[in-house]
Amino acid sequence: MRAADHALLAPLRAAPRDAAVVTDFDGTLSPIVDDPARALPLPGVVDTLHALAARYGRVAVVSGRPVRYLRHRLEVDHRPPTPLFLSGLYGIESFEHGVEHVHPIALPFRDAVDDVAARAEAAAPTGVGVERKGFSVTLHVRTGPEHLEWAREWSRTAAGAAGLAVHHGRMSVELRPPVDVDKGSVVGDLVAGTRAACFLGDDLGDLPAFDALDRLVLADADAHALRIAVRSDEAPPELLERADLLVDGPAGSLELLRALLDERS
Repeated sequence: MRAADHALLAPLRAAPRDAAVVTDFDGTLSPIVDDPARALPLPGVVDTLHALAARYGRVAVVSGRPVRYLRHRLEVDHRPPTPLFLSGLYGIESFEHGVEHVHPIALPFRDAVDDVAARAEAAAPTGVGVERKGFSVTLHVRTGPEHLEWAREWSRTAAGAAGLAVHHGRMSVELRPPVDVDKGSVVGDLVAGTRAACFLGDDLGDLPAFDALDRLVLADADAHALRIAVRSDEAPPELLERADLLVDGPAGSLELLRALLDERS
């Protein structure tokens, strides 16, 4: 990292108990892969996150993944407890201090999501993967990009019939309960009251988290907010333009998170 980048981290390192470190998972801590089930955090990420959680006031992973997936990949249940906060399905699920929570509005939609997932598995053309996430289902077209419009149209029709909401991602379409939460609302709650906060993300779904940091500074002119975009060939220009700092892929994210632990930097 450049000296100027380290300077941007200084307000977080100066008073870690009053700071929040929040990050996305896929593409940020874990390389993007064709099969979502095979995504793994880079070696060193898990140790670094738990070390950060022991030092900083608030450390969280905010992801579109289910919380149980994050708990497994980040070894939350196999380590001495740390106050690492997990938010899954864009805020529909959360996990903290050993307790898993599902947003109450989502609960009645579990059967509808299961039914849509089964119909998607039966209808999807070759190259479209169907990922069941419990309270949501995602159609992935990374291995069949020519089917993106099919996935969007099928999802629109299926969601309308089931009362679900459609959310478009990078090479994917997700159907989930109509709960008014996203990464922005989750991050806003996480950073409220902090004096310094950062968020790392790599996709359009991370822009609301940047918005939440904007609101933090508007509410407290003395607060320090750092918007970090993870650069890749697929990173959306809108995210890169909004960022205060760019890092290169998950390896760059890990380098930055380790720098937050290094009091000498």
